[in-house]
Amino acid sequence: MGPAIIPEAHIDPATALCSGSAQYLQASPELYMKRLLSKGVPRLFQICKCFRNNERGRLHLPELTMIEWYAANETYLDLMDQCQGLLVHIARGLGMGHSIDYQEIPIDLGSGFRRISVAKAFEKYASESVEAALESNRFDEIMGFEIEPFLGLGRPTILYDYPACLASLAKLKPGKSHLAQRFELYAAGMELANGFTELIDAQVQRHRFEEENRTRREMELNDLPLPERFLTDLETMPEAAGIALGLDRLVMLFCDAP
Repeated sequence: MGPAIIPEAHIDPATALCSGSAQYLQASPELYMKRLLSKGVPRLFQICKCFRNNERGRLHLPELTMIEWYAANETYLDLMDQCQGLLVHIARGLGMGHSIDYQEIPIDLGSGFRRISVAKAFEKYASESVEAALESNRFDEIMGFEIEPFLGLGRPTILYDYPACLASLAKLKPGKSHLAQRFELYAAGMELANGFTELIDAQVQRHRFEEENRTRREMELNDLPLPERFLTDLETMPEAAGIALGLDRLVMLFCDAP
């Protein structure tokens, strides 16, 4: 736990008392791991507990286990390849070969992961365009009910290039400032990971955090304190990429557990 957390409009942070003052339980170890990058650590990973209030369902719990990894001088394209290598490595280690079944859905890990942009996914599966979904504030609803059930069927799918407004810590695409270098990994309709090329401009990052707090106020939620130490260290952070992968869901996948 720490004195600040990533300000995100749609994540309800968990708090705990420490020496009489309220502290935030981490929703992700991201802030601290990226500060290590800024201090010269070139590559690192961590398996840890994360906490998010008011999340409970088939794929959500208030306490979850995350594996996160970061590397200097890499991009989200490198992370996509690493995700594929990780799943293939696990299947091989478990003696499963290149084909697994999850809840009667066959998944081929040996033919390369499918890649589809967010815009193309909306064109193919959704009842309205990505622009219209953002305008009507229905992006998450449409993703959850109309798009995600079709992702990762047959083989894992990488959904990439999210709208810039939905990736507050990601670097924008060169020449396409409306898109961010962010992707999510899906298998059998289940999101496994969220990764991106890191934003390393401290001023832009501060502005994005302030925008998240503005959205929270519009939703009648309290502002969250800005992580000032992180913003300071961001000024010396190298080009990098990082990803969070839900370990509980990864275990579900390979154990064929609902």
